[in-house]
Amino acid sequence: MKDISALLNERILVIDGAMGTMIQRHKLQEADYRGSRFADWGSDLKGNNDLLCITQPEIIRDIHLQYLEAGADIIETNTFNAQAVSMADYNMSALAFEINTAAARCAREAVDLFLQQHPERAKEGGPFVAGAIGPMNKTLSLSPDVNNPGLRGISFDEVTAAYLEQVKALVEGGVDLLLIETVFDTLNAKAAIYAIKKYFRESGKKELPLMISGTITDASGRTLSGQTLEAFYISVEHAKPLSVGLNCALGANQMRPHIEELAQLAVCYTSAYPNAGLPNALGEYDEEPHQTAHFIEEWAQNGYVNIVGGCCGTTPDHIRHIAQSVKKLKPRRLPVVDTATV
Repeated sequence: MKDISALLNERILVIDGAMGTMIQRHKLQEADYRGSRFADWGSDLKGNNDLLCITQPEIIRDIHLQYLEAGADIIETNTFNAQAVSMADYNMSALAFEINTAAARCAREAVDLFLQQHPERAKEGGPFVAGAIGPMNKTLSLSPDVNNPGLRGISFDEVTAAYLEQVKALVEGGVDLLLIETVFDTLNAKAAIYAIKKYFRESGKKELPLMISGTITDASGRTLSGQTLEAFYISVEHAKPLSVGLNCALGANQMRPHIEELAQLAVCYTSAYPNAGLPNALGEYDEEPHQTAHFIEEWAQNGYVNIVGGCCGTTPDHIRHIAQSVKKLKPRRLPVVDTATV
């Protein structure tokens, strides 16, 4: 397999689209989430999409395979909420490790099956499995009580411990990359970075490439915890990530000025995987695949991006159109950094 850094110098890589959108198409019910193993579980499990890696692995593998067939170079494990803190909502914190290893296995099996069916694809490099590390359902920077701004619902050490377990499971499950995504609180992201560095330092294993993707929540150009894009980038660049980018919250049209700004800031590769437009009154996404691809093609033509794909509301059709639109376009060139001091 080609090194991903070498590939990023050759062409724009494509990351997959939404997992939740595709799961919703199956119209799964409570019994589907439970399977036979969790038939008597004491709390509701419908909506625990990460658990499907254990109870409905064939569905998750098939979704991965659809994105690979559409042209994705990178597929994300179905582990957005699969750490002990978020799993507590379902009383499943103890299953976090198993869910992550199962998710990595689903993605790995999908890649293996895809390469069996398309052996010529291996010569191009990839596809790669990215271990998805979501933002968690608790935040280190914001108080859960508007009347007590100093209150925190969780500590840095607790967040780190949850991420450390997730990282260990993803790596042991066989991922190629780690992806800290949908960052709305950079302090949570810093805990994830610390957990990743700690894991590789203590395990002695070769460190995997790290992708980091933040979320600009509105027209102010800031994250939910109040950072500007520049502040966010500066806060995470010490991790020496393979890429820094943006995903979620905005459609491609609304994300464009922020991607342009990031392209000027970053000394690493840049990524962008927007939603399929903004949600309508029913919370659904109406932007057609060719529309999303049109916006992303313009970013690529202007040299803003190295990795592109889709987030909420996007489907294999979106990814297929995006992959075709950037196929012959050159990737963003890394800036030459002057390290001399005065």
